[in-house]
Amino acid sequence: MTTRALLALAAVFDPLVPGAAAALAVVAVTVIVRMLLIPVGVSQARAEQTRARLAPQLRALQERWRKNPERLQSETMQLYRDEGASPFGGCLPLLAQAPVVGLLYAVFLHPVVGGHANLLLAHDLWGVPLGRSLVSALSTGTVDAATATVIGGIVVVIAGVAELTRRLLRPAVDPSAPAWTGAMVGALQFTTAVVAVFVPLAAGLYLAVTTVWTLAQRLILRRRYPLPA
Repeated sequence: MTTRALLALAAVFDPLVPGAAAALAVVAVTVIVRMLLIPVGVSQARAEQTRARLAPQLRALQERWRKNPERLQSETMQLYRDEGASPFGGCLPLLAQAPVVGLLYAVFLHPVVGGHANLLLAHDLWGVPLGRSLVSALSTGTVDAATATVIGGIVVVIAGVAELTRRLLRPAVDPSAPAWTGAMVGALQFTTAVVAVFVPLAAGLYLAVTTVWTLAQRLILRRRYPLPA
């Protein structure tokens, strides 16, 4: 079904952008998915604002129950329940998009789909097949200038947006969390760039577009739901 939908979109775009219709179809799917996930993004922004607002109370709980981890966890969860919030609200967008990335990975990985040749594998972006990944090209010795430029460019875009996200969007700090989680959150900003090296170009294209969308959306929502100074 996913293959047929992408092929149908590619057929629509082919008169407009011959040679890159399937890539544009992936971009269109990305935009549709992100539009559907706008309510989830709003929920994430609210959750981030709530965590920042609760930071003093969370800090007080940590100081009071630091010798009793079980009680600290219980009191922390009760505080979130009282506020109608969840400490895991920020994970929703990533969890919601995981199936989409998985589908794109599968669609552009298998040469045969439903007993028929996978016609999507005949499509490319600037000469690079949409089913090719940088790692697979390196491992098989088929990497060329186009592959390195296109996929490398996508990885650079994702990493650059991750750095902008780190600089422009100060995350709400949960004082009840271990100190090492701050460094881990910072590093996680760049994991998408690492993933883009391993997945097919089509999935990497999805990741690049959704990363740019996420930054723009979060900047807009941060103005609507600002963090306490």
